[in-house]
Amino acid sequence: MLRILNLVVIASLVVAAAYVYRIKFESTRQAERVVKLRTEIRRERDVIASLRAEWAKLDNPRRIQGLAQRHLTSLKPVAATQFDTFDRLPERPASLVPLNSGDPIGAIIESIEAPQARKADAITDLLDDNVDMNPETIEPPTGSVPSLERLQ
Repeated sequence: MLRILNLVVIASLVVAAAYVYRIKFESTRQAERVVKLRTEIRRERDVIASLRAEWAKLDNPRRIQGLAQRHLTSLKPVAATQFDTFDRLPERPASLVPLNSGDPIGAIIESIEAPQARKADAITDLLDDNVDMNPETIEPPTGSVPSLERLQ
């Protein structure tokens, strides 16, 4: 009985030692992760500080005034003779969207997709005529085949 008790105590000590080692290993790994995260945070803060300094330099009113004087000196004020009357304006281009359209964006997309859909339909029709896609058995079309240039 004493021998079994000694074996149980020794086994429990080995299990406890393994558990303590595992806890130590996990805590060491977590400490390394914390150090790595702190380093990354410090690096990001340094980058933010340098970007703020660069922004302050670029946003300096004296710098902007110098750029304006250097690059905008060739511009002249607007003269009253540069304006024209409304009757001399060019005609407004045709609207892409019908006036009574409930979904203007959808109408624009449909007007763009319509020519492409016609091309796809023509190609599908040609392929449907030749169901068997084996090159030796494909028969040339007998009628006139719409060319892709005409579909555009």
